[in-house]
Amino acid sequence: MTLKEFFDQREVKITVLVLKILLTVAIVLAWPLVALFFMLMIALFGYSEWIAYASVLILPSVIPLLWVRKKAGRIYLACFCCFILALGIPLGVQIGQDLYEDSITIDTTPNINLREYLPFDEDSKIVKLEDASLQLEGDLPIIDGATAAFPVYSAFVHAVYPETTELYDGVFEYNSTVGGYKLLAQKKTDIFIGAAPSKEQIAYAEQMGTVFDYTQIGYEAFVFFVHKDNPIDSLTSQQIRDIYSGKITNWKEVGGEDKPIEAFQRDKGSGSQSMMLRFMGDATIIDPEIKEIKGMAAAIEEVADYRNLSGSIGFSFRFYIEGMIKNPDIKMIAVDGVAPTVENIKSGAYPIIAPVYAVTYEGNDNPNVQRLLDWILSDEGQYIIEKTGYVGN
Repeated sequence: MTLKEFFDQREVKITVLVLKILLTVAIVLAWPLVALFFMLMIALFGYSEWIAYASVLILPSVIPLLWVRKKAGRIYLACFCCFILALGIPLGVQIGQDLYEDSITIDTTPNINLREYLPFDEDSKIVKLEDASLQLEGDLPIIDGATAAFPVYSAFVHAVYPETTELYDGVFEYNSTVGGYKLLAQKKTDIFIGAAPSKEQIAYAEQMGTVFDYTQIGYEAFVFFVHKDNPIDSLTSQQIRDIYSGKITNWKEVGGEDKPIEAFQRDKGSGSQSMMLRFMGDATIIDPEIKEIKGMAAAIEEVADYRNLSGSIGFSFRFYIEGMIKNPDIKMIAVDGVAPTVENIKSGAYPIIAPVYAVTYEGNDNPNVQRLLDWILSDEGQYIIEKTGYVGN
């Protein structure tokens, strides 16, 4: 071998090595992008999961083939890659589906960023009424409420309670509908702001020897929402009842696409679930989808969160969806041809109106409770209700 042939051969080897390194780096960097591409294909076009994940898993398996030179080694490596694919595809499909479902889940659980709606905070999002005609002193009413009502009664606290009042200080509470009605029934709080209680919550209060008093302080629309790309913009009340009773199971039955309907519900005792049961009347509601959350000691079952699939439908209160969640990928639909706007709520044209109550209990001897109720019904209290986004009396 001449010196020139030696160097030429060495140069070829170096070139091949550099190309192998570059291809290896390219595959490593490209793999996440390819995986993301196929996830989008699955999400948007129903692309076959098995083909997608096989393609994604095959890509990194090319890397060792670049470095194995002997034919026998490549055969063994190909068999090993097939074995990995056989194990990896089902696992990849499940992991991918879980990740996708997590990415499209819209949180409609009773948890909000309370710090955004606290009283006596310069950056708070609540309606701020300064120099209110009522300034409470002495035995302050313990006020609590539903999730969607938190900005309302936080604004009440800001307007008429002492500036030293803080959340969870024994006066200003947030225990959501389920916990709030339980505490009111036990007479551990004085006022609950939100939707009417469920039959079970009323029954529990009776067991505790408590009778609820209801003071209506405003109105709200009970709404249904779907994915923004769902062509359905309106359903009749009967169609909604048929969906949630299981009589209608496909969107094509109500003029939509040929897709199964995923009808999501809320947890038992929540304000929206109680309202939904009242809306259903005598119709039997289908069992909700249940998710299992594994904890340290046991598995806890909860109603599955709303997932923003094109075939999903969920329900809540207008202000909670429009004023607090503000998700651009969902849309509220009209009911019986009437959209849930403030104007339609005020006029009574929208068919599913939910009164907003200040709920107290009979026999409460704290005079500040009635004083606060009277103020909430005054022009100042109604101003806060309407500026927050609800409809006043």
